[in-house]
Amino acid sequence: MTINGVDTSTLFATIDVVKGQPELAQFQFRATNRWISGTHNRSTINGYFGAGQEHTRATDHRYDADHPPVLTGGDNGPTPVEFLLHALAACLTSGLANIAAARGIPLTEVSSTVEGDIDLQGILGIDKTVRNGYRGIRVSFELRGDATQEQLAALVEQSRKRSAVWDVLTNGVPVTIDVKAG
Repeated sequence: MTINGVDTSTLFATIDVVKGQPELAQFQFRATNRWISGTHNRSTINGYFGAGQEHTRATDHRYDADHPPVLTGGDNGPTPVEFLLHALAACLTSGLANIAAARGIPLTEVSSTVEGDIDLQGILGIDKTVRNGYRGIRVSFELRGDATQEQLAALVEQSRKRSAVWDVLTNGVPVTIDVKAG
């Protein structure tokens, strides 16, 4: 059965398989990035490890990042911190669609706005007491579907509880950097 574009039979089968073989839950996603010029760079995403094996997509996914002219860039793509907002919105929305499908709730509209406030004095090294990243992020959803307001709100809450991006943003994650300079 497909609800909200989600094949619920496959979704539940995947959950059952992973319950029986927890090692299949181990995934590693990757992105490579190349500098182009100025603040313009491009990431390519393709291969990943998951469900016990390496996977290669049929095509590369490429994403340009840059800064707007007011921040010395050429505006060839969103800023990296804007990609972070996109990642949060996309993760919450994908999860919401899966959860609604699993609960048998047909959706007719899902949209969100994600806003982040940042003070560039930190990034620019002007004020060491100002953090480099966002001071706060707000997410606002508009949902419509065959459910009560409470049920729709519960979908968003369950999606938040299961969101990998939300988890990384709110709990942090160790990040290491290896440099090979020549």
